[in-house]
Amino acid sequence: MMKKKIENLTRHVSTLSHKITAIERAMNSENIPFIKAYKDTRERTQCTLQDPELLSGALIDVAKHLGNLMFRVWEKMLGMVQYTPVTLDPNTARASLSLSDDLSSVRLAGVKQQLPDNPERFKPSVCVLGSEGFSSGKHSWDVEVGNQPEWDIGVVRESINRKGKMICSPQKGFWVIVLRNGDKYTACTSSPTPLTLQSKAQRIRVQLDYDRGKLSFYDPSDMSHIYTFKDTFTERLFPYFSPDVNADGSNPGALQICPVKVSVTVKSSQ
Repeated sequence: MMKKKIENLTRHVSTLSHKITAIERAMNSENIPFIKAYKDTRERTQCTLQDPELLSGALIDVAKHLGNLMFRVWEKMLGMVQYTPVTLDPNTARASLSLSDDLSSVRLAGVKQQLPDNPERFKPSVCVLGSEGFSSGKHSWDVEVGNQPEWDIGVVRESINRKGKMICSPQKGFWVIVLRNGDKYTACTSSPTPLTLQSKAQRIRVQLDYDRGKLSFYDPSDMSHIYTFKDTFTERLFPYFSPDVNADGSNPGALQICPVKVSVTVKSSQ
């Protein structure tokens, strides 16, 4: 529409320019020819200007762009921003572990890092805790384990001893399942409980119902149940992760906490 308007105005300007040039030539001519052609010249100088016409749709839709502006920007950012329900606490990570910049994955570093031996840090156990503990409510997170042959996943109570050798059992404050040798799944109960899975799990879903004293594990690909601990929780529980070490000291894969989809729901105030 704007292009057509500009083309139309350009034609008018060109026509007026020709008229001005012709009139200037006539005015520069001798007096008698100018007088003879005066009537015609005067008619040619007449120019009627039309008032600008404001067509429908010419205005910017201000309401569309500025109405609920902050909400619209936030809504569009949902597709760009990831949210993980659990982030890792680097102050608890064994010095041989490497955490991603966004604190959502952990792997063996390959070399021992120079880190302070603070009370919160595990040593020598190769593990790390989530940064937030839970003392009530329901919580859930998925862990991408891929084809790793060795890992430990679950929750632990806040007061566990983080130095020296650890024994994983509910009596010691560990509610954990483990994978060993690529195919041996075990629940770390007082007497280890072998687990049978239909297929090798690529992801593990951890569901904690603190108030009911339940910690359940599932394969989220088909929501098949793996194992459920039932206990009475009395203190804060922290997510627990260990990309365990093979006999040869290797285990190059990472445990990745999976992001969840964030949605916006608008509710009426009534």
